[in-house]
Amino acid sequence: MLEKLTQLVNQARSELTAAQTSEQLEGWRLAYLGKKGALTLLLRNLGSLPADQRPEAGRVANEVKMTLESLYTARVEELRQGVLETELTRGALDVHLPGRPQQLGNLHISTQTLREIYAIFGRLGFDILRSPEVEDDYTNFQLLNIPQHHPARDMWSTFYTDLPGVILRTHTSPGQIYAMRKYYPQPFRVILPGKCYRYEQVSSRSEQMFYQVEAIAVGENITMSDLKGVLTYFARSMFGADRKVRLRPSYFPFTEPSAEVDIECFLCQGQGCPMCKHSGWLEILGSGMIHPQVLRNGGYDPDRYTGFALGMGPERIAILKHGITDIRYFFNNDMRFLQQFA
Repeated sequence: MLEKLTQLVNQARSELTAAQTSEQLEGWRLAYLGKKGALTLLLRNLGSLPADQRPEAGRVANEVKMTLESLYTARVEELRQGVLETELTRGALDVHLPGRPQQLGNLHISTQTLREIYAIFGRLGFDILRSPEVEDDYTNFQLLNIPQHHPARDMWSTFYTDLPGVILRTHTSPGQIYAMRKYYPQPFRVILPGKCYRYEQVSSRSEQMFYQVEAIAVGENITMSDLKGVLTYFARSMFGADRKVRLRPSYFPFTEPSAEVDIECFLCQGQGCPMCKHSGWLEILGSGMIHPQVLRNGGYDPDRYTGFALGMGPERIAILKHGITDIRYFFNNDMRFLQQFA
C-alpha cells in the first residue's frame, strides 16, 4: 500500500506539471482526487490491510491527499498568473508612442459667420454691445417709432409673455436705444449682435429663432455717403472685392431714408439664376439713416446729431455664401450638415 501511494504521488506530480489548461487541470483533479479517482480507490482498500498496518497506511494516505490538493491549488494559481501575464503583455501600452489625437468639435456655421462679421466691422472701429433678449413693448417698438396699433407692427410677428408688455425681442434694433443712452453725448459706433424671436411658421426660409446683427453710428455730420461706404466695404469684404453693390429705396419705421442693400449674384455674375430669382441681384441687409425721433428718444438732438443703422441676418449671409437651401439646417443639429463647415 505504501509503495502504491508513493508511485501515485510521483505519477500525479508528473501529470500535473504537464497540464497547461483549465480543462486539463480539471481532468487531473477528477483522475486523482475525484470520487472515482485513483487516491479514493486506494483509500477504500485500507480495510483489507492487516490491523497493525492500517494506522501507518492511513496517515500516509492523508499526507498524500493533502500533498496532491496542495499541488493542485498551486498549479491552478500558476496557470492563472500565466494567463493574466499573457493578457497584460498582449494589451500593454507603450508609453513611448504618441497619444491618439482627440477629435475636437468645431464652431457652428452661425458662430463662424458672426465672427467674420465682427472682424469686418472691427476693422472699421465698431465696438460690440449686447442688449437683452427679453424686452418690453415700449423699447422694442414704441421708442423705435412704432406706436401701438401702428400698421408697421405687422412686419414683426411677436412672441408675447404672460407679463403685460413683456415680449421676446423681434429684432436687435432696440439695442439702438440702449447704445445711445449708454454713450450719450459722445459720438459712437457699435454693432449689436444677438438672437431674435418671431412667431412665424417654420419653413425653409424662416425660423422662430435666428440671429441678427445691427450696426449703428451716431455723431455730427454723418451722412448717407458714410452709410454707403460702410455697406460697400462690408459687402466686398464678405463676398469678394469686385462685388457690385446697389441700394434700393425701402421703408423701416426707425430709419429715414431707408434702403435695402443688394449685391451682384456671385453664382451667375448678374446674368440671372434660381438663386437670385433671375434678377442678377441678392438682397443681404436693410439700412438707413436713423429717424430723428429715434435719435431724440435715445437722448441725442437730431438738429445736431445724425446717424445710420443697418441690420442683417448672419444665417442669410451664410446661406448666400455657401449655397444653403434651407435655414432649418442651422438649428437641426444634423452632424452631416455641421461637419461640412469644420
